[in-house]
Amino acid sequence: MERIGAVLIDIDGVLTVSWKPLPGAVEAMERLRAAGLRLALVTNNTSRTRASIAVTLAGAGFPVGVDDILTAPAATAAYLREHYPGARCLLLNAGDVRDDLAGVTLVDEAVTDGARNGDGAAPDVVVFGGAGSEFSYAAVNRAFRHLQRGARLVAMHRNLYWRTAAGLDLDSGAFLLGLERAARVEAEITGKPAEAFFATALAHLGATPSETLMVGDDIESDVLAAQRSGITGVLVKTGKYLPETHRAAEGRPDHVLESFAELPALLERQE
Repeated sequence: MERIGAVLIDIDGVLTVSWKPLPGAVEAMERLRAAGLRLALVTNNTSRTRASIAVTLAGAGFPVGVDDILTAPAATAAYLREHYPGARCLLLNAGDVRDDLAGVTLVDEAVTDGARNGDGAAPDVVVFGGAGSEFSYAAVNRAFRHLQRGARLVAMHRNLYWRTAAGLDLDSGAFLLGLERAARVEAEITGKPAEAFFATALAHLGATPSETLMVGDDIESDVLAAQRSGITGVLVKTGKYLPETHRAAEGRPDHVLESFAELPALLERQE
């Protein structure tokens, strides 16, 4: 392995669970900072803005600022500005991330309901974020109808579930699978595991794939996806990690650790 100079780090399930730091995580990040490594926190979290995440993590003791954080909503905004400039976008998401969707034209669901009358308010793009109470039958069915009329489908991620203090919770990827099949469309993914997301993270750090390492608890979206981009992948056995998912995966991580707390020692051994 080439000398590691940059590290991409997932947040949920790697550094925190329900925003509470996992044992040894703060100390491990401090050691990475002290070693002079370039760090970026890359997350598919769609319920909070980059600024809110930075404040929460810094309050828990992590040495991070807003510029260290890359989120799926921010990546989605960049994607929409590039590929669908000026498009009317209907957002289905749990949490208010509008501050990270700068330059995107969002339309209200109540307005889109009137589009059947031909007033031109129908969305051009349906944007799927993270699941929550907003993912009601009515909301998903409304998205389904817009897709039947020709709207494009953009999703921030395909995560099926995530880890909370109460256990695993269902995420929007479970709804997305059904919607794609029913509407006979394929979503354009903007967060992990999209190759473009990792490319953005590397560009943000000014790093090459061969000198970069990705740490995650999702073997598919975090680790194997990073490895397909030439990045060293490290799977941690915290968060959403499940032994059966690990065994059934289509590839093998470069490294497997019990937790993020073991990462500094791994890097020191590589040195």
